[in-house]
Amino acid sequence: MGDLLGDNILVALVGLASGILLGLAARLGRFCTMGAIEDMLYGGSSVRMRMWILAIGIAVMGTFALSGAGLMQTERSFYLSIHWMPLASILGGLMFGYGMALAGNCGYGCIARLGGGDFRAFVIVVVMGISAYVVLHGPLAYLRNWAFMQQDVTGLPPGLVHLAASHTGLPLAPLGIVIGALITLGALSSRALITDPKSIFWAVVVGLAITAGWAGSYWVATTGFTAMPVVSHSFSAPVGETLLYFMTASARAPSFAVGSVAGVATGAFIGSLIKGHFRWEACEDPRELRRQMTGAAIMGAGAVLAMGCTVGQGLSAFSVLAYSAPVTFLAIIAGAALGLRQLIEGFQPAE
Repeated sequence: MGDLLGDNILVALVGLASGILLGLAARLGRFCTMGAIEDMLYGGSSVRMRMWILAIGIAVMGTFALSGAGLMQTERSFYLSIHWMPLASILGGLMFGYGMALAGNCGYGCIARLGGGDFRAFVIVVVMGISAYVVLHGPLAYLRNWAFMQQDVTGLPPGLVHLAASHTGLPLAPLGIVIGALITLGALSSRALITDPKSIFWAVVVGLAITAGWAGSYWVATTGFTAMPVVSHSFSAPVGETLLYFMTASARAPSFAVGSVAGVATGAFIGSLIKGHFRWEACEDPRELRRQMTGAAIMGAGAVLAMGCTVGQGLSAFSVLAYSAPVTFLAIIAGAALGLRQLIEGFQPAE
């Protein structure tokens, strides 16, 4: 099939197929980072946050099962091949979370909303993608490289499970699977989630979509004739890459990122039709649009500093147990909490 379609189209189809699952999960399963944080902080419910944790556990088990079967080499992922910079993870995560609160959703969530006909989400997605590329490859790239120069991992265990394996002598893949199982059991320890099979189902679908991204991109990278990165889903710089592709497709090959973004939008569109929720929406308040565009710009820049977004770090990096994943994810939650407090309470001192 690779000979018939070409490696670039094949890996884009992998991103498309697994991205459709993510889009369906967002629309039919209400799988959403921003919603999970809002529910946890202001809604008195931890179900959607536990859905996210369950998806992490499934993705960790799936990824290290692939590793044990020889179908994935975790060290080839971007998250384990670049030296971890804690300050970049914290600063970038805080920026992303704060921007996410101002924009009303993360990149993944906005693409899902776009699939349901929300033009406000379209503006956020475009601004975030441009902002990410300004920091990644544009004028601010010089400043980013000066402050946070990315270097290859040398001499140290590249990730958390590798560190644990080096200290215990246990084999890498089984240890990763055990850690994933413990995360899964932790998520399922809540009666509210265990009695909600729909939420469990969609969380599992998300975890498997992340795993499928790794499996498909690794297979193309190792069996094809084109040099390919081993990747899974993320929605920050890949959004900018997708915008570039749509503008320059005649001179640029498709990629996993392009397929992934298109897949989420397609899955969300299908999900919105199934639920009867598709409708065209636009922003009627210029102040709201200004806030959302500002948040989108902060999100894009923060995601590049942190080397990933809620999905990139919160799921894909977590699935290979990168050092950056838990730190960035907690920083995103903290930044979102700060932004939500500003929007809801206005930073008014308690009386």
